Amino acid sequence: MTTHKLVSEIKRKASFLCVGLDVDLEKIPSHLLEEEDPIFAFNKAIIDATHNYAVAYKPNIAFYEAYGVTGWQALEKTICYLKEQYPEIFTIADAKRGDIGNTASRYAKAFFEDLGFDSLTVAPYMGRDSIEPFLAFEDKFTILLGLTSNPGAADYEMLPMANGKYLYETVLETAVQYKNAQQLMFVVGATQAAAIKSIRKIIPESFLLVPGVGAQGGSLLEVCEAGLNRDVGLLVNSSRGIIYADSSVHFAAAASREALKLQTQMAAILEAKKLFI
Repeated sequence: MTTHKLVSEIKRKASFLCVGLDVDLEKIPSHLLEEEDPIFAFNKAIIDATHNYAVAYKPNIAFYEAYGVTGWQALEKTICYLKEQYPEIFTIADAKRGDIGNTASRYAKAFFEDLGFDSLTVAPYMGRDSIEPFLAFEDKFTILLGLTSNPGAADYEMLPMANGKYLYETVLETAVQYKNAQQLMFVVGATQAAAIKSIRKIIPESFLLVPGVGAQGGSLLEVCEAGLNRDVGLLVNSSRGIIYADSSVHFAAAASREALKLQTQMAAILEAKKLFI
């Protein structure tokens, strides 16, 4: 996967939708629990129903680790299915790893080589040697936690610095100086739309992964007004609003409708902004 391929897919589908595959066995339709692998069965149905409208899928790794070996096997099957059936789709391991040296390299190997993900979310607060081991993998992307939407973001990310900037701004300014920084993307929560304009001054060309649109209250239009660049530069994630739109046997059709709603809004925004025209 390359940035060019990702942008081409965004252009082809007139979409920058990422679907979060956060699978909870207590929330999926009950009839799937009779399947040999309920997690994979659910994911496969969601992917088949939404792939025309999405350019990326983002499994939250905690939802798979919670089920032990069977969860990990379901994750592996999900990624293999995506790579075999929809190789144009960008895959994100939402693992939020954040260690240094050999440990970081092993995390990178596990997700980039063994599982074959295109990208991985990483926490930046141990500095350069917790980021560059991930950036060493060619044609793979490291998605750095930038400014998140949770209340606790104020504890560290939004601490004012002596230079008048917030800590998260210093993190972004420092990260773009790392080796292979062209392979960086950044997480910015949708409820932080007001801050995206200033973030764009620091990282004008980078892709932003934006969770929180929909169920968490983020505004797609506000995010786009602040964050779009000439290559779109956004991957807007929706998880619960799509995958749990319905709990009946018709869950996949409901997911498709919700994904189409977001894609339609995205297409209208791209047209209004005269992007790709």
